[in-house]
Amino acid sequence: MARNIELLLQENVENLGIVGDVVRVKPGFARNFLLPMGVAVVPTPQRIAALEADREKAVAALAEQKGRRNMILEKLEGIALTMTRSCNDQGVLYGSVSQRDIADGLQEIAVALNESIDPRHIRVATSIRHIGTYDVPIQFEQDLRTEIQVIVEPDQPLEEREEMEFDDEGELIEKPRPKQAPKPVSGPEGAEESAPADEATA
Repeated sequence: MARNIELLLQENVENLGIVGDVVRVKPGFARNFLLPMGVAVVPTPQRIAALEADREKAVAALAEQKGRRNMILEKLEGIALTMTRSCNDQGVLYGSVSQRDIADGLQEIAVALNESIDPRHIRVATSIRHIGTYDVPIQFEQDLRTEIQVIVEPDQPLEEREEMEFDDEGELIEKPRPKQAPKPVSGPEGAEESAPADEATA
């Protein structure tokens, strides 16, 4: 198995490092992306020294960004985002509420703080496909996380019906309908059951 190799980042790479960092990566990632795109180079003392000033600026920018994101999370904590969608009479949406929809619904708060919320920051496993209330995690980094409520409402009132239940995957749990006793079949009142039409008469 090929060993990881060391490279010097010349740009910030999400989930890897910032400019001026010396990182260890898999050879394929280095060969197919980092090196041909000029994102990283083989580290030497001279190259590390040349990027020192850029690295200090990147560290300061990241600290400033983290501060803004902390403020966003403080404003998001405990809020409920209400979204109206068309659905059938069982509460199943015609379409879905996606990570993008939720991120767009939160942008007003983010833009006011000169930040943005990427759909990747909305940590839901699958799109929402039913009306209801959902706890949705918002996470920028490992230590920057909160939860909001997303309330999906129908665009028109649903008919009165038994309360719907959903499983862990958000799928509607079909409840068995009670069996109805067959209705007795009888002839006219006071008349005896007649013989089958094809039965020979005396």
